[in-house]
Amino acid sequence: MQEKQVMKKIELEIVALSHNITQTHSYAVVLGEVNGLRRLPIVIGGFEAQAIAVALERMHPSRPLTHDLFANFMAAYNVELTEVIIYKLEEGIFYAKLVCNNNGDITEIDSRTSDALAMAVRAGCKIHTYETIMETAGLSIEQTEGQILPSGESKGSPVHVSNSEVGDSEMKKLNLDELNTLLQQVLEQEDYVRAIRIRDEINSRK
Repeated sequence: MQEKQVMKKIELEIVALSHNITQTHSYAVVLGEVNGLRRLPIVIGGFEAQAIAVALERMHPSRPLTHDLFANFMAAYNVELTEVIIYKLEEGIFYAKLVCNNNGDITEIDSRTSDALAMAVRAGCKIHTYETIMETAGLSIEQTEGQILPSGESKGSPVHVSNSEVGDSEMKKLNLDELNTLLQQVLEQEDYVRAIRIRDEINSRK
């Protein structure tokens, strides 16, 4: 009998919260590949961004937030959050699950990815995804031959793109080389919210 192929897991860590200043309620949580150069940015809401930031900064609100309440509830009943897995990407939506241990009984609970990450920060558990998801949605911060230089010009034949403020409608008029150039510019500015839209536009043409 042929053994079932096991998908390769990639360990991630939260490396940043990105805010798009042109869109008040637009945030991204940026997950970095542990011992790697890829980044996985995920769009989240303002409330979830606040919940993650509070835990990352080890702040203590006067009253518990929803995620704090859930963490306290789990602790009261001896339920340990051992792992968060981002296991699926479908139509631009990331799906996650909480892996919980209750006295040796393992339970997997479906969760919005933003909520799962807010819980992971509180529990101090590991965050994983699969290589297939990183290949599809991950962004590399490595600069190699032919990519953008600090001056904004590429090696070899330059590809001219005005700047990262190119609108979404204008973005559709750019070719793939120009989109990849724009993506690198936006990554240098750490505007991951906009990088997500450019990445999705690139992927839609493949």
